[in-house]
Amino acid sequence: MKYQTRKKALILLSDGTVFHGKAVGNKEGTAFGEVCFNTGMTGYQEIFTDPSYFGQLMVTTNAHIGNYGTASDEIESETVKISGLICKNFSYNYSRPEADLSLEEFLDKNKLFAISDVDTRALVSYIRDNGAMNAVISTDVDNLDELKKKLAEVPSMEGLELASKVSTKEPYFYGDENATYKISALDIGIKKNILRNLAKRDAYIKVYPYNSSYEAMQDFNPDGYFISNGPGDPEPLTEAINTAKNIIANNETLFGICLGHQVIALANGISTYKMHNGHRGINHPIMNLVTGKGEITSQNHGFAINREETEANDNVEVTHVHLNDKTVAGIKMKDKNIFSVQYHPEASPGPHDADYLFDQFFDMIKSKAN
Repeated sequence: MKYQTRKKALILLSDGTVFHGKAVGNKEGTAFGEVCFNTGMTGYQEIFTDPSYFGQLMVTTNAHIGNYGTASDEIESETVKISGLICKNFSYNYSRPEADLSLEEFLDKNKLFAISDVDTRALVSYIRDNGAMNAVISTDVDNLDELKKKLAEVPSMEGLELASKVSTKEPYFYGDENATYKISALDIGIKKNILRNLAKRDAYIKVYPYNSSYEAMQDFNPDGYFISNGPGDPEPLTEAINTAKNIIANNETLFGICLGHQVIALANGISTYKMHNGHRGINHPIMNLVTGKGEITSQNHGFAINREETEANDNVEVTHVHLNDKTVAGIKMKDKNIFSVQYHPEASPGPHDADYLFDQFFDMIKSKAN
């Protein structure tokens, strides 16, 4: 053990429940956020840098975290986006030759506070029963009343607009400028691997800030439009919703992922809601209602679109359903080249079941061109 004695730490949930642990690296710290859990066995670095997790305290259900260190090219954004890490066993040493840093060094570099030695099974079980809620992790274990006061001031994720916190401030380009296709992408928390998947299909992408208008995105003269994943409640994203409405009204080709899926639904008058727990992991089962095939998918969302309203909408068809809870996992607009999914086809933790969705997007672009 690198640290024989480590500082005591705790997790205080907004309902007053307390779980105990120890500070990673024997460091002092305090961090606030909505507590959520991810069931993935691997991919912790991608999780920590995913903009969709902005402002959340991440509980990793895998018993060991840090075993394979971190690598500089395994990031979904340039900085860590979670507000804190909660785990069972933290590995200070790693065995992968390709790694650049240990996980401890990576966390230190990104100034992220983490606690370990937590009964994560009990914590996750509690969250599953009682729902996602705000929490604080801290080494200030003797000042519980003060932590409770500060925690009460943290805003709920419901109604919280966070896309502006993670979106690019200025438009930028990604890919080969001589590529066959041009894509205008609305960044409300875009992951790097989405851009990689678009670029490797012979596309040159211009990425726009979260509040960009359809007219601004149209200036690139794109062959198709894309609305990205991202954090927070989709309903406050009035500018993005309006942009989606205009893209739809002008009969453009449009693909949305995760938060982008919810924005497209809202643009069609379909409401969204905060889920009891959300879906976060790399083995979520989806049924493709068009093909009748099942898909094993990577997911990360705490909001979903209303299924009854979707099924009652004359302009929209449900294409995918989550098999665990029957929530809507994909839609398409009838008689338009517009579709979206709630999950992450760019994330391939082993299964590549959803990779076809990017090909479907480009097939639509080609068909419209012809």
